[in-house]
Amino acid sequence: MTGLLLSKGVLRNFGEDLAAAAREVGLAPLVLHLPEDPAARLPAEDLARIEIAYLTRDIRFSEHYRTFGDTVVSAPNLKWVHFVSTAADQHPFLPRLVERGVRLTTSAGSNGEPVAQTAICGLLMLARKIPHWLGAQRRHAWEPMRGEAVPRDLRGQTALIVGLGTIGTAIARFCQALGMHVIGVRRSPRRDGDPVDEMHTLAALPQVLPRCDWVVLACPYTPETHRLINAGTLARLPRGAQLVNVARGAVVDQTALIAALESGQLAGAYLDVFEKEPLPADSPFWELPNVIVTPHNASASSGNDRRAADIFLANLARWARGQPMHNEVAPG
Repeated sequence: MTGLLLSKGVLRNFGEDLAAAAREVGLAPLVLHLPEDPAARLPAEDLARIEIAYLTRDIRFSEHYRTFGDTVVSAPNLKWVHFVSTAADQHPFLPRLVERGVRLTTSAGSNGEPVAQTAICGLLMLARKIPHWLGAQRRHAWEPMRGEAVPRDLRGQTALIVGLGTIGTAIARFCQALGMHVIGVRRSPRRDGDPVDEMHTLAALPQVLPRCDWVVLACPYTPETHRLINAGTLARLPRGAQLVNVARGAVVDQTALIAALESGQLAGAYLDVFEKEPLPADSPFWELPNVIVTPHNASASSGNDRRAADIFLANLARWARGQPMHNEVAPG
């Protein structure tokens, strides 16, 4: 039998799908759960049975997260861990798994559409100056925009999308549907069907920025993208440009961003991610009138667990057949 470490929630919601997927490939799963008591540990004989582990949100954001990490590190026969999140590199126990040659996969793409929808929602709120009306509503004030205060037409504006994975590609499609000129930035060359009007590499960023009304960040966090948006890059944007960040907080120099928002170099920003999370209560981002803050929650959607489980189950079949798995994370 093949030992699978799963949450009770996964078994409850997707147990029938798991059984069907296992039958199809002749796999006999032995499902194991973490102990109810977060301080307790599985006995040695159960640890030895674990070959596969699936880290889902109900474990990741609970008091059992540390127990999960201790368990997979201590499981001597562990061969593969699947992460519901694309950010597998954020887990403190990951290096020890990599050292042992444990295979790592993610459900990358499962939340791409909700994140893209939220990013576009933030962009539209800023473009249409919705915060102005919301502020007036809170004051019970009737304050229509007139004259130079009215929003610019969005059609014809230029959006720079940094990162053309599942999320960035969906954002680019939305932007094109709104009549925007879309510039994509990523490491790989342009492919047929990419919903962009231009494609560039990161090296071209300094030349591209002066033409952009919007910068939308949807890229992975890597050494190459660390503080990619900084005082220098912000200064190259036209005054009054706006920023959307659904990537990672550290892709942006937070101090430089605050300065640009306060000076008017940036007219506004929608931020779902921050270098320090939770965002401290004394952060200027909370009070800046031209900033929309959400708590790293752009992906929230009722269908995420289903989509993530489908990727895990597809990989389970591939693992059993000895085939390459989807979204495998390369060591290092």
